[in-house]
Amino acid sequence: MSTAELPDGDWIRGITIRQPWATCILAGKNVENRPKPWSWRGWVLLHAGKAKPEPALLRNALVARTVRGRGLPLGAVIGVARLTDCHQDPDGAPPCTEWAEPGAWHLVVTDVQELALPIVVGGQLGLWRPTQDQVRGQLPDLRP
Repeated sequence: MSTAELPDGDWIRGITIRQPWATCILAGKNVENRPKPWSWRGWVLLHAGKAKPEPALLRNALVARTVRGRGLPLGAVIGVARLTDCHQDPDGAPPCTEWAEPGAWHLVVTDVQELALPIVVGGQLGLWRPTQDQVRGQLPDLRP
């Protein structure tokens, strides 16, 4: 399948994630906590939300260690990842990762790739369908 034949948004989604969590994913955070389960599996553009991070979050030891020396772009796609699973930890079980919040649904991401330059685009809550122009710029070889 050539790039020209890829259907707009049918094989990839965008996910808007607040900072500093979006940058943490680029640096090794492998779950995103959400209040509801998601059925989508596949590629997602990692879009950093427009809101500035709360100062208290940046003082969290795990977050501070993870984002040290990195910028926190806002309102831009900063990477791409493959969403492979969505689960909750069983009651009383230890968290699946140090990033997992108890009671939350954990979106598991793999194959994380950081973009060389953030792509400034609008995002939205939940999963959204990007246009091919939002994908092709820095990811010309990305395929379903």
